[in-house]
Amino acid sequence: MSRRRGFDARVRAFGNFLGFVARWVPVARHRLDRELTRVVPDMPRPERMRLCRNIGRNMGRTLYEIYNCAEFQRQPNRITTSGPGLGALEAARSRAKGAIIVSGHFGQWEAIRAVLKARGMETGAVYRPQSNRHYQRRLLAGIQAGGLPIMPTGKIGTKALVSHLRSGGFIAILLDEKVVDGVRMSFLGHDALTSLAAARLALKYDIPMVPAYGTRTGDGSSFAVEFEAPIPPSDALAMTQAFNDSLSARILDKPDQWYWMLRRWQGL
Repeated sequence: MSRRRGFDARVRAFGNFLGFVARWVPVARHRLDRELTRVVPDMPRPERMRLCRNIGRNMGRTLYEIYNCAEFQRQPNRITTSGPGLGALEAARSRAKGAIIVSGHFGQWEAIRAVLKARGMETGAVYRPQSNRHYQRRLLAGIQAGGLPIMPTGKIGTKALVSHLRSGGFIAILLDEKVVDGVRMSFLGHDALTSLAAARLALKYDIPMVPAYGTRTGDGSSFAVEFEAPIPPSDALAMTQAFNDSLSARILDKPDQWYWMLRRWQGL
C-alpha cells in the first residue's frame, strides 16, 4: 500500500506541475484556449481557464504513468472493466484471429492495454517517433512495458503491423492525431484529417475494430476501462466516422481528459 501511495503522490505532483504550466504559461494557455474556443465557443473564459488547468493536470498524470508504465501495470486493482467489446476480443483470440483496438489521447489509454495484458491478450501499439531524444527514449520504454510489439509510424512499421495482425496479434491505435494523407471528416463538429488505415485493415483481414477508453474516475488515480461493441463492418469512411463520433462524445462529456495539444485542426 505504501508503494501505491508513493506512486500516486508522484503522479499527482507531476500533474500539478503541468496543470500550473497549462494555466499560467502563456504559450501553453493560449494554445489550449484556442482549441477550446473552437469547440465550445460559448464557454465563459473563467471556466475555460479552470479547464486549461485541469487538462494540464491530467496530461501530466498520464505522461508520468506512461513513463513509469511497468509500475503502473503492477496496480491492476485500480482498474474496472466493462463493455461488450471485451467479449468480442476474447472471441477473436479464441479463434486465433487478430483485432484492432482504437482509442484516442483520452484519459489513460495505457489502462486499456494493461487490462488486455492481464487477461492474456497482450496488445502491441503504433507510436509516432519523437525528435527529442530524451523524450523518445522514455516514451518508447514506457510504451514497450505496456505490451509488445511496438511499431513506429511509416512504411516499416506498417509492414510489421500487417504481419502481426495476420498472425493473430492484437494492436492498439490512437486515431485522433492529424495525418497529412488522411481524409477530411467531422471530429468534435469540425473537419479534421483522419486516417482510414485501421478500418481498412479491419475490413481487409476480417477482424474486429473495437473502440476502447480508459477514463479517469474518483480522484483521478482509478480508471474505468470500457470496451465498446465492435464497429460494424461497412466501409472505411463510415467506420472511421463512427469512431470519431464515439470519441467526440467522450470528450464533450469529460473535456478535461482529452489531450487538446494535438493541433487536430491545424491547416484546415
